[in-house]
Amino acid sequence: MSYVIKDMPPHVDAGLIEKGNRVETATIGHRRHMGFMDSAIQCVLPNRRVAGTAVTLALPGQDSTLLHHIVQFLRPGDFLCIDRLGDHKHACVGGGVAAAIKASGCVAVAIDGPCTDLPEIEELDMPIWSRGVAPITTRLHDVGGCFNVPVSCGGAVIMPGDLIVGDFSGVVAIPPDEAEADLDWALEKAAAEPEGHKRMLAGEKIGDRSGATKKVLAKLGG
Repeated sequence: MSYVIKDMPPHVDAGLIEKGNRVETATIGHRRHMGFMDSAIQCVLPNRRVAGTAVTLALPGQDSTLLHHIVQFLRPGDFLCIDRLGDHKHACVGGGVAAAIKASGCVAVAIDGPCTDLPEIEELDMPIWSRGVAPITTRLHDVGGCFNVPVSCGGAVIMPGDLIVGDFSGVVAIPPDEAEADLDWALEKAAAEPEGHKRMLAGEKIGDRSGATKKVLAKLGG
């Protein structure tokens, strides 16, 4: 295995990033089915919501050589997505790597595996979505890896240049040419939800609001 290093993707449009920083992944989940990372990948910092441009890395097993190398290419607004190629044991991001990533202006990291050094990550205020934390780390074994190629994170296919949104529910990747319609729909739905909650607290039934009761009664012949 060797190294594959591709060009950096263009940044996602600033207007989409702005909307991504206001939307909730769970609301997008009412509309989209693809692009969601496994629910085990959660932010190690509380109540974070971050949108950015996907920069991708495929990192094998115990080796983080390529990660150390590519940090120099990360830009403000990037969201680094790391495919661990099935390894859920070794933490590739700890305090030192998190500090280097933070210094680049990269806004967040999503790892299909664990991170480590949680107190240092908290002190740095570096939003990291991962499969929890682990005490055993990667090494500089010089095995290889790929940068800015299609990867898989938590079962989701991530393309360099995708819009990534991470929050307190999880992480979703959306192709930029599909994002505007999804974000606008989700923001409109979220704006209408408080009124709906008030009506249900006042006695309106959720089954009547959603149409579920009508469907059930129709099948029951009622």
